[in-house]
Amino acid sequence: MIIALSLSPLTVFAKTIMILGDSVSASFGINPDQAWVNLLQQRLNQQYPKQHRVVNASVSGETTSGALARLPKLLQTHKPDIVVIELGGNDGLRGQPPQMIQKNLENLVKLSQKADAKVILFGMKIPPNYGTAYSTAFENNYKIISQKYNIKLLPFFMQGIAGNKNFMQQDLIHPNAQAQKILLDNAYPYIKSAL
Repeated sequence: MIIALSLSPLTVFAKTIMILGDSVSASFGINPDQAWVNLLQQRLNQQYPKQHRVVNASVSGETTSGALARLPKLLQTHKPDIVVIELGGNDGLRGQPPQMIQKNLENLVKLSQKADAKVILFGMKIPPNYGTAYSTAFENNYKIISQKYNIKLLPFFMQGIAGNKNFMQQDLIHPNAQAQKILLDNAYPYIKSAL
């Protein structure tokens, strides 16, 4: 009996999944209970009772530079098996050079892989008013990195949500509560296949 109890903490979580994102994953403007990251934990609990733990390391307004500064400590603290990188949108909205965004995303991937975590990259798109050249370069970053580092890429995390007023908050930037299940459905196949 004592042996079983002493072993149980080691067997509780088979995998730790860390979400490194911005306001889209940090439940900006909605109740955190309704957010896709919380729904992810609920779905995992249903399918794999008490096996996997989700850590939400997302921060509203986060940039790739900000996440890069925070990542070493997060990796050390949470020791994730899977790191989901959902970043770049704020860099794009600030008009940061695509080359700089790419370099930061690459460094986030390399740090995570060095810590023995599987990486999943969530692609983002930028509104068309930034110009075709910038939008294309921005979007291509995700493809280039996923191929270079052989990681799974969800091409566009906001697929089925962006541009649809029914799923956006009044600012037309952030997904609303109704959109969270769609975000989860977009993300889940990639996360499940990494488990």
